[in-house]
Amino acid sequence: MPINVNNPEADALTRKFAALAGVGITEAIVIAMKEAIARQQTAPTPLETAARLREKHRIILDPRARKPLPGAVFDALWSDDKAQAD
Repeated sequence: MPINVNNPEADALTRKFAALAGVGITEAIVIAMKEAIARQQTAPTPLETAARLREKHRIILDPRARKPLPGAVFDALWSDDKAQAD
């Protein structure tokens, strides 16, 4: 099935990548999409990133930090009463 891209930036980037890789435009798209999918599949999750940063900076979470806040806290943040008081 053909792909029709009507975006000048996408066209320019594809052509630039094709020239750098020494391949045609179709092959450049295939390579780029395979690489993008591989990066997505191997990217750390937000929880993994947070754990890595805590370890790097030697941050130890208090057990209370792992307990979710009650819904009332979030309700208070979005309350219209607060906006009216300002």
